[in-house]
Amino acid sequence: MDAWRAAAAALVADLTHVFAGRLRSVVAYGRRLDGDDTSALTCLALVDSLGLSDLEACARLSPAWARRHLATPLLLSEEEFRRSLDAFPLEYSEILRTRERVFGGDPFDEAAIAREDLRRACETQVKSHLVHLRESFIEAAGRPQAIAALVTSSAPAFAALLRHAARLSGSTIAGRVDATREGARAAGLSDTVVNDILALEHRPAVPMTDAARLFPEYLAAVEQLARAVDGWRG
Repeated sequence: MDAWRAAAAALVADLTHVFAGRLRSVVAYGRRLDGDDTSALTCLALVDSLGLSDLEACARLSPAWARRHLATPLLLSEEEFRRSLDAFPLEYSEILRTRERVFGGDPFDEAAIAREDLRRACETQVKSHLVHLRESFIEAAGRPQAIAALVTSSAPAFAALLRHAARLSGSTIAGRVDATREGARAAGLSDTVVNDILALEHRPAVPMTDAARLFPEYLAAVEQLARAVDGWRG
């Protein structure tokens, strides 16, 4: 059994002890399923009802979850889940991409993320990212180290935006890297700048001068992504 499956099974046992018949489904998702064994396992758990006594019971289990490299599960009632799909389309889209059912039914079998909700949220995020890059570049005052730190620290968020763009374009690719590249292609971005930015996620020790030199192309790529997302209306 994969290590993450053993951890997920332990979580299901704990949640069953807390919620008994009220536990409806548990799905694992996130970086651990993307192959990052250093990340804690993230899970979504849906229940019939969720009260303070349940939270208190889960709080007592929290230290054991940390020892098993389990993140605190995302606990929602089934009604809360259904009614929040429009509020958190990007977050649920990312869960949808990597999810693996470990208990009960798959909550996404009967729940859909509306394309316009996804597009609107994606537009908000990418334009916020663009504004952040511009403002932070000004604040860097031409200092290469500060510019390099900006590029490096924002690279994971940019990669996530590209995965959202892939989902928005209709892609169902699950792999983290492949989904990121698919989003870049859908937005008309060059492979070169995407490869360079993705490399920063895995090589944090990239020389500062190299990371700083990426900024002009990186900024242009984010501007192009913003235009593409804005154009995917209807």
